[in-house]
Amino acid sequence: MQKKLKVAALLLAAALLGSSAYAEAEENIFGENFVGWLFNFQRTKGVKPVTDKQYQDECGECHFAYQPGLLPAKSWEALLTAEALRKHFGVNAELDNDTLKVIHDYAVDNAADKSWYKRSRKIAVATAEGPAPLRITELRYISRKHHDIPEKMIRGNKGVKSLSFCDKCHTQAAKGVYDADTVAVPNYPDWDD
Repeated sequence: MQKKLKVAALLLAAALLGSSAYAEAEENIFGENFVGWLFNFQRTKGVKPVTDKQYQDECGECHFAYQPGLLPAKSWEALLTAEALRKHFGVNAELDNDTLKVIHDYAVDNAADKSWYKRSRKIAVATAEGPAPLRITELRYISRKHHDIPEKMIRGNKGVKSLSFCDKCHTQAAKGVYDADTVAVPNYPDWDD
């Protein structure tokens, strides 16, 4: 019986992987190679790292370039308009129309509700109903993950200042990894003991 299941699974995988028409169709449907995702379990854990250079350069010039998978598409739609960028959290972050279109499309296409990464899926489910959240730090999912960290270690810590500086504590944030075992809080080396 076990041998038959293995053979059936191998045949199914070969059929799926061997069909270029299927591969093209599933890439259009899922926005990334679903079969590749399915067989590469490491990729599924966090959020998809930023892969667009223009997005990385423009957004990363002023702050950590948040992965689009940290917010749903409706949030990126609200945040990435010419008007919204003129008053981007109290700062003028205007972009020319061509650059804005590239960044907008990249963020929306890679948003939490269009991703297969585990953490993005949790964010997508948590934000499916209600208005578009505009701050990652105000997501219930994110605030719940950080609720036990004393305020003195965040706002009172010159090495962190705010939860919005993800990369200050999450040492692999740029790779889309936000696991607790990759956290190092500046000025608090033994915070989780």
